Amino acid sequence: MYLIIVYDIKVERVNKVKGFLRTHLNWIQNSVFEGEVTQSEMEIIKKGLNKIIKKSEDSVIIYRFRSDKAFERKVMGIEKAPINAII
Repeated sequence: MYLIIVYDIKVERVNKVKGFLRTHLNWIQNSVFEGEVTQSEMEIIKKGLNKIIKKSEDSVIIYRFRSDKAFERKVMGIEKAPINAII
């Protein structure tokens, strides 16, 4: 499945969330990650985020698609972290 994760996290936890998500997904731009994962990887991501965030102060949104072919991705302006450059 393909995930897009966006978040709005208190500044004291941003680096923890960003560091954690970089181990599982591709960084796209500030507070946005995406990538292909398995069902078990998605569960690991959700559990890991739950350990880091404070639900009363932070917001994380996970968009789940069957594959990267299930949606159209259009970038307007510069692309900060092109996914096709990742080997």
